[in-house]
Amino acid sequence: MMTITRRAVIPALVATGILAGSSIPAMAADMTFTLATAGTETDQRSEAMAKVFAPMVAGFADYKPGYNGSLFAQGTELEAISRGNLTMSIASAQELAQFFPEFSIFATGYVHQDAAHQVRVFNDPLMDPFKKKVEDELGVKLLSVMYLGKRHVNLRFSRDEKNIQTPADLAGVNLRMPGTDAWQFLGKALGASPTPLAFTEVYTALSTGAVDGQDNPLPTVVDKKFYEVTKQIALTSHLVDLNYIAFSKETWDSLSMEQQMTVQRAADAAAAYGRLKQLDKENNLADFIRSQGVEIYSPDLDAFRNHVQAQYVGSEFAATWPEGVLEKINALGN
Repeated sequence: MMTITRRAVIPALVATGILAGSSIPAMAADMTFTLATAGTETDQRSEAMAKVFAPMVAGFADYKPGYNGSLFAQGTELEAISRGNLTMSIASAQELAQFFPEFSIFATGYVHQDAAHQVRVFNDPLMDPFKKKVEDELGVKLLSVMYLGKRHVNLRFSRDEKNIQTPADLAGVNLRMPGTDAWQFLGKALGASPTPLAFTEVYTALSTGAVDGQDNPLPTVVDKKFYEVTKQIALTSHLVDLNYIAFSKETWDSLSMEQQMTVQRAADAAAAYGRLKQLDKENNLADFIRSQGVEIYSPDLDAFRNHVQAQYVGSEFAATWPEGVLEKINALGN
């Protein structure tokens, strides 16, 4: 017989809006879950965690996020979790590849097809050895996969100055990419000259001309107001980007089985909420960005896809990929 607890009912009521405006006595929290992210408070991932994850674990845990890299600098969050100084982060495959090179397969250009494909891959048994290694060697549990969006090349100068149709057109373009080896390799594979730079410094770098461009999904372009310092966006869709909800294995092991189930469900629900919101934003933001004077256009995607994938063949990154995994990922596609 299934017992429906107050802890299980409250999130459902919150999600349906039944509790809007109502007052329910707060339950005492047993612990605090801290989350560090380089994103803003209005970033879709941040909102998903605050609006969905936090209420679902509120019965036994307080939720304390740190936005804009205020708790830990971007790229140091996983180490902070490993040291026991942080509970959660929103981690990229590129960051994990710094510890486990085989994770670079999930950060490879044109590997994931769309948001649904990401979920199928994450939940498939092919991911089990990857997840286990992160738990055993880093003390981090990957709870769920978040859809960040399709990344496109954004440039601060107009199409009259630089019209991007093929990778050759990006030659000499100083393109900001995150600092990990996997990110830098992808920037080179696109044909650009990648420059490592923290996410929090991108706007200023674009406005001063320290970099020529950056790559991010359209919702991030709007959230960070990059459209103010951008004149064109080439819809390269070179990476269907993802993040993992990363959680302290030490904290996870300290939870009861019921609490573990609640945390897992909360992570999955937050990821699903964020995914739908992000897809909706992607579908509706192009017109707004155009209204800000930014040109948006589609380059030769076949030329980009073929060029990027060819760069990975025989590279040090491909050498770390477990045999047969790429074929399994492809088989889960449409």
